[in-house]
Amino acid sequence: MKWNISKEFDFCYGHRVWSQELNPDFSLDTCLMCRHLHGHQGKVIVHLESSSLKNGMVTDFKHLNWFKKFLDDTLDHKFVLDLNDPLFETLLPHFKNKEELFFHEEGFYTFDLNSIKDEPIHIRELYEGYVLVDFVPTSENLSAWLLEIIQTKMNELPIEVSHVEFLETPKSKSTVYA
Repeated sequence: MKWNISKEFDFCYGHRVWSQELNPDFSLDTCLMCRHLHGHQGKVIVHLESSSLKNGMVTDFKHLNWFKKFLDDTLDHKFVLDLNDPLFETLLPHFKNKEELFFHEEGFYTFDLNSIKDEPIHIRELYEGYVLVDFVPTSENLSAWLLEIIQTKMNELPIEVSHVEFLETPKSKSTVYA
């Protein structure tokens, strides 16, 4: 036997898929909407799996509370931007070099706000609103990134993450399997 449990998490975020290309024979137009700065009401569904139960459970659902905190603290109401996006310098003109970035063990960067401490508050607020990644922030790449973060943490229990579903809209979903 194998058991699978899941828990859902909601958050708001923005992104830009600067690499988007369309085949008009399938998309019926050439409008590259995802290349624009835009936002979503995202949902992540984490699936945990086990072939045995401990105290009658795969694990307690509360063992994913840390992930809700991660989403709230890191991604909620933030803009996910690829470091390689051609608009990077236009969007963040005060950025000078990589030394102004703080790398987090979960695989993303944020700005060292001390490097712009003398800037007006609206500039500091702009920079604190970004989460920088080294990949195009598509739903597929975001789901793979989140799966890696979740699995790394759940290894401490040890609990297996079977897959992660990432919904950028109620009708558009990507799923990545471990």
